[in-house]
Amino acid sequence: MSITRLNISEFLELAATNILLDVRSPGEYAHAHIPNAVSLPLFSDEERKIIGTSYKQESRQIAIKHGLKYFGASMINMVETVEAMFQPQKQKTQEEKLKVVLVHCWRGGMRSAAVAWLLDLYGFKVYTLVGGYKAYRHWVLEHFENDYNIKIIGGYTGSGKTPLLHQLQKNGEKIIDLEGLANHKGSAFGGLGVDPQPTQEMFENLLATALSKVENEIEIIWIENESQRIGDLNIPAPFFNMLKNKPLLFLNIPFEERLQHIVNDYGKFTNELLINAIFRIKKRLGGLDTKNAINFLLEDNVEACFRILLNYYDRGYWKSTSSRINAEKLITTVDAPTINDKENAKKIIDYARGKE
Repeated sequence: MSITRLNISEFLELAATNILLDVRSPGEYAHAHIPNAVSLPLFSDEERKIIGTSYKQESRQIAIKHGLKYFGASMINMVETVEAMFQPQKQKTQEEKLKVVLVHCWRGGMRSAAVAWLLDLYGFKVYTLVGGYKAYRHWVLEHFENDYNIKIIGGYTGSGKTPLLHQLQKNGEKIIDLEGLANHKGSAFGGLGVDPQPTQEMFENLLATALSKVENEIEIIWIENESQRIGDLNIPAPFFNMLKNKPLLFLNIPFEERLQHIVNDYGKFTNELLINAIFRIKKRLGGLDTKNAINFLLEDNVEACFRILLNYYDRGYWKSTSSRINAEKLITTVDAPTINDKENAKKIIDYARGKE
């Protein structure tokens, strides 16, 4: 066999249906990685540090000797780990019997070359990435410079925009759930009940992967209206600036309907968590409303608390939405009496395709 080096597009296309191995250190992988890549570190974080120090303070040769010592001790374990990733299956042709693996490190240098050599020697069909993870990051950032046929779903807080987005997906529409990628619902309360957020770099990797699945420039992508900041993460500036010039369908749902939706969503959390979230917006909410909202919570009057908060978010939401460039031309209001995902998805699609 022989090792084949691929450019980023070829590498990712093959990685979609084969095992992708990230041989960088555990710390590098934990910070951010190619989605669906499996961590198979050649060196631990400490070993990588020792090798790097030797390279800088002593010589390349000494650093390589350190690396060979660590590599030699882990060879059998690495081979057995990769072998275990393949499940026994019926195979019809000689080509299908090949166990294909893709390997990358940071720059496409010695780490991926060493692991690729070992796996090739053992009998795997190995592909490596020219330029490594660094080339992948260039690919990621390039996706934010493109123009896309995006339509945005807007609406005041509590309008059920995220469930509506997923209903559109069930209807066969293409969506990108920015809040899902960011593990955050966007407001001061958006981190309640969700997993910790990824790093900024990992969020960008996930977003670029979602954008790369768009088949052509005509295909519509539905996205929920967001501010640039989602929790601790930022939508990449070039992509966010492009979104500001896309049509927005504003789902207009009555206040009381949205209030009940919010109470059902967030009323299940403890007073401590809710009060901490309220304190995060204290300056903008104002002292009196902050005090009243917290007092209502302590009196177990969750609805009165969220009535104050929803009025606050409504004011801020419309101010930011109506300040869009060409807002009068880009924003279309879609009236809906209730939060009903199936009915509202149909309304949204009909408006978007000019049926009303």
